[in-house]
Amino acid sequence: MTIDPVLTRTSASPIRDKVVTADEAVRLIRNGDYLVVEGFAGQGYAEELVLALERRYLASGNPKDLSLVFTVAQGDRGDRGFVHLCHDGMLKRSLGGHYGMAPALQKLAVSGGIEAYNLPQGVLAQLIRDTGAGKPGLLTRVGLGTFADPRLGGGKVNDVTTEDRVRIMEIDGTEYLFYKAFDRLDVAFLRGTTADPAGNVTMEKESLTLEALEIAIAVHNRGGLVIVQVERIAERGSLHPRDVKIPGVLVDCVVLATSPERHTQSWGSQYNPSMSGEIRQPMSRVAAMPLDPRKVIARRAAMELRPNSVVNLGIGVPEGVAAVATEEGILDYLTLTAEPGVIGGMPAGGTDFGSAVNPDAILAQPSQFDFYDGGGLDAAFLGLAQADQHGNVNVSRFGPRLAGAGGFINISQNAKSVYFLGTFLAPAHTEVVDGTIVTTQGPAAPKFLKDVDQRTFSGEYAVRSGQPVLFITERCVFVLTERGMELTEIAPGIDLQRDVLDLIEFEPVMDNPPVTMDPRIFRDEPMGLGDDLLTVPLEARFSYDANRNIFFLNLEGIAVRTEDDIQDAFTEIDQRLAKIGRQVNMVVNYDNFSLPPELADSFAACVRTTNRYCETVTRYTTSAFLRLKLADHLADRGLAPHLYESRGEAIAASHTPEAGAAE
Repeated sequence: MTIDPVLTRTSASPIRDKVVTADEAVRLIRNGDYLVVEGFAGQGYAEELVLALERRYLASGNPKDLSLVFTVAQGDRGDRGFVHLCHDGMLKRSLGGHYGMAPALQKLAVSGGIEAYNLPQGVLAQLIRDTGAGKPGLLTRVGLGTFADPRLGGGKVNDVTTEDRVRIMEIDGTEYLFYKAFDRLDVAFLRGTTADPAGNVTMEKESLTLEALEIAIAVHNRGGLVIVQVERIAERGSLHPRDVKIPGVLVDCVVLATSPERHTQSWGSQYNPSMSGEIRQPMSRVAAMPLDPRKVIARRAAMELRPNSVVNLGIGVPEGVAAVATEEGILDYLTLTAEPGVIGGMPAGGTDFGSAVNPDAILAQPSQFDFYDGGGLDAAFLGLAQADQHGNVNVSRFGPRLAGAGGFINISQNAKSVYFLGTFLAPAHTEVVDGTIVTTQGPAAPKFLKDVDQRTFSGEYAVRSGQPVLFITERCVFVLTERGMELTEIAPGIDLQRDVLDLIEFEPVMDNPPVTMDPRIFRDEPMGLGDDLLTVPLEARFSYDANRNIFFLNLEGIAVRTEDDIQDAFTEIDQRLAKIGRQVNMVVNYDNFSLPPELADSFAACVRTTNRYCETVTRYTTSAFLRLKLADHLADRGLAPHLYESRGEAIAASHTPEAGAAE
C-alpha cells in the first residue's frame, strides 16, 4: 500500500482514509529525521509505532541517525519503551527532560554514544508549543543557577554535544535564559483513544493529554508527518467536536493498536476509569501507609500544608504526602497537582505516577507549566537525593546515572514554598520503634554533602528570591537561610552527634539546639491534622529575623469576629515588638484573612498603634480578591493600601524606598 502523507480533496476524489498499519506508517520516516515521541513514562506512549520502527530498522538498517525529542523518556526500566530505539546507529542525538525510566538511552547519553541534552521538562513542553507558533524560542527564568544555565553547562550531557541551545539574555537589568526553538521537527508519534478515518482524534480513556496537540501543530507546521496510535476507529463525522483533541487537519496517519497490551493507560493500569474521569473512586478504599521512615517524612511534610493551597507532589517519598492527607481527612482542603497536567484529586504513585485518581481537571502539559512558572503553586514537595551546605539540590545526575531534571527545575524554582523530602542516608538504615527513630548498621551513602554532583536546584537563587526552603528527613529537618543550612529539628531517639552531625560533610548553622520533632509523627495513629490545618498556634504566627531586622506576622486563615479578637491579637503583637527594642521591618501575611466591614475601623486603629514599632510595613496575599478587598479597607482608613502578591516580593520590598513607611 502506498501512503500519501498529504491530504488532498478534489471534485473527483474524496478525503482519503488515513487508517494504515504501523509498518506502513513508519516507512515514511527518513534517515536523520527529528522524531518527537509523546508520553509520560507509560502514559500516552504509542508503543505500537515504536515497535514497528524497531522492526524496520532491524530488517533494513533504516532509518538511522534519528534525533529523539521527548519531555519524559518512555520506559519501565526494563524491556518497554525507548530501549527499542537504542540500537547501534539508530539514534544520533536526544533532547529530553527526564531520562530516568529509560536506562538504555541514559547509557548512550552519558557514554557519548550520541549527542544528548537534558533541559527542564516544562521548558521543552513550552518550547514545542512555541516552535509550532513560529517563535524563535522561549524566554524564561527557569533554569538560572542550575545545570541548564549556560554558565553551568547549558544542559549538555556529554563532551560530544557541542551546539549551544541556551543563552543568557538581560532585559531591564534582569537575567533570563533563552532556549532556542527547534529548527526541525519531522515526525510525531502520538496517542489517543478514538479516531475517525479523517484523522480526528479523541482522548476519553487517556489519563493525560500532555502536549499532543502542541506537538501535532509543531510537526505539521514544520512540514512533517503526524502519526497517531488509537485503540478504536469511529465512523467519519461521529465524533463530537468538543471531544476532538487533535483535529484531522493535523494528522497524516492513524494506526490501530493490535492488542490492548500495546495501548495501556499507564504502566500500572490497563485502564482505570477514575484516572480518566469516567467515574469517581471512593477514597475510603485507599489503604493507609505503614508506619516506616517514608511515612514519618510524609507526615512531617504534611504538617506544612495550608488550607486552600495548590500543591505539587514529586515522585517517590513525596507521593506519601497525598496518602497522609487522605488518611488524615484533609484532602478536600487542598488542591494537589502533578506536572503532566492533573489538577485536583489524589495524584497516583508508583507506575501510575503522573496521573491522578478523581482529578478535577486534566490540562495540557504546557498549560500546567505556564501555571507553575507564573507562581500558581503555593507549595511543592519534591524528592531529595543530594543537598549541600549552600542549599543546592541534585536529583538529576549521579556519576554514570542520568535521571534528568524532569519538571523539578520549573517546580522548585517557582513554587512559593518548597520542601525537599528524603531519607537522611541512602539507604535509610532507620526504623520506627515505640515512638522513636532507631538507627541500624550497614553501608550507606551520605546525602548531605559539601557540594552536590550537579545543581538541579540553586540555593543561592532561592535565598535571593526570598523563597522558604525546608529539607525534611526521618532523622532531622533543615531550613535554608542566608547563612546556610540551619538544623532546626531532630527526631526522638536520634543522637545529634552520632546520627546526624557525624554523617554530613558540612557544619550546619545551629544558633540554638534543634527542637524535638512532633511526637505524633512517630505514633501509629491519626495525628489530627484536620484540626491543625484550620488552627495555626499563636507561637507559629510570629517570628523575628534579627539579621535582616524583619518581623514576620502571619495572619493566614484568621477570621476576625469580635472587637475582643482584635484587641487580644494586637496586645500580643505589641508585647513582642516592644521586647525587640528597635524599629523593625514588618512583613504581614494576609492569606485567607477575613475581616467584617463593621470591624475595619477598629482593626485599622490597632494597626496604627502597632506601627510605632515599625520602620516599614509590607503586606502580601496570594489572593487577588483579598488584595482588592483589603486594599480598599486600608486606603479608606489612611493606611498604605498596597499588598504584594507573595512573601518574596514583600520581603524584597521591605528594605527599599518603595516599602510602606509605618503610618
